[in-house]
Amino acid sequence: MLNLKDLSKAIKQVAEEKGLTPEKVMEAIESAIAAAYKREYGQRSEIVRAKIDGKTGELKFWQVKTVADETTVRFQEEQEEEESGKGKEEREKGKETVGEEEAKLPRFNPDRHITLEEARKIKKDAELGAEIAFPLPTHEEFGRIAAQAAKQAIFQRLRESERDSILAEWRNKEGGVVSGVVQRFERGHVYVDLGRAVGVMFANESIPGEHYRAGERLRFLVLAVQEDTRLPGIILSRSHPQFVSKLFEMEVPEVADGTVEIKAITREPGSRTKVAVASNIESVDPVGALVGQRGTRVMAVNNELGQEKIDIIEWSDNPEKFIASALSPAKVKTVEVSERREARVYVQEDQLSLAIGRGGQNVRLAAKLTGWKIDVRSQARPQEVQEGGISSAPVDADFGEGEVAAAANNSSED
Repeated sequence: MLNLKDLSKAIKQVAEEKGLTPEKVMEAIESAIAAAYKREYGQRSEIVRAKIDGKTGELKFWQVKTVADETTVRFQEEQEEEESGKGKEEREKGKETVGEEEAKLPRFNPDRHITLEEARKIKKDAELGAEIAFPLPTHEEFGRIAAQAAKQAIFQRLRESERDSILAEWRNKEGGVVSGVVQRFERGHVYVDLGRAVGVMFANESIPGEHYRAGERLRFLVLAVQEDTRLPGIILSRSHPQFVSKLFEMEVPEVADGTVEIKAITREPGSRTKVAVASNIESVDPVGALVGQRGTRVMAVNNELGQEKIDIIEWSDNPEKFIASALSPAKVKTVEVSERREARVYVQEDQLSLAIGRGGQNVRLAAKLTGWKIDVRSQARPQEVQEGGISSAPVDADFGEGEVAAAANNSSED
């Protein structure tokens, strides 16, 4: 008989440390005791369950069998007849079919199954698939090996429960921004302490030129929570365009409540970002909302990104107007658009280098933001193609909420 007072204390302590419910911890203990009992006194193929009486502390054990018939399991006699009635050649031909049948129907095992007929002798309303429990003699003394197995099983179950608990907590945080402390570095990847869990920011998800220090607290975008790893794989990013979008959502109440909408965003991390915004209420200036009084709101986002330049422009249904705005801070004179989503933009000579940008960055980001191929030319020399002045929008230019997980997969593969 177990000392319930001591057991309850231990369960409460473990539950608090692991962030689990006491019921989950008790379930892990009972499962481990059942495994130890089976190892010491049962058969390998048996299903044994244990229960600790919450009032008396008494241990009880059961062997569980599943109710089955010929539609759910294969009986040995049937298989022997099937094998004897086939020649070698037939068996080879039917190998694939038999294999499929075997995959669908497990073999009847008296340690794990009970026929429907036998089950109804014990329980009249027994149905297929139901479980019948048979009491087992109580043994509280287990051998050293069995006790060690129980200990390992408890730790394993607790780890699994803790992992499931963390996954449940983080599943709803995908696509959101979290705060974490830089923990360590490994092969260019940054591991971040997120409290109960550790996240990883792969090298290609960090901002180029940004240096991280152990113990430094930063914000990160949760790209994905991967469940196919041994530990919860919380994939983080600071270079994803959606990170900027979420930072504005945190800093600008109008974006958070839907008054102002971020329609498109494109980014070259560490260098420049362009954001297109629209207002759902006529009286609200969308650009002014993101900039804030004396630039306080955009400055707050700026500081988090390490002084990355941010161009905030007003989104428009009119392609000419939208393309002209997208080339900000350059002043555009005229925009000519074609049916093939190609636009030729004319600017004054003194605005040419500003419109194209260093290395063609400004026109490149404008093309990504608008989804149009843009050709920037001087108004004084309209026939002359400018170096770096033409840029096409790539197919995957725009990032939305639903594309965050796909980007995470690409990062983990890298």
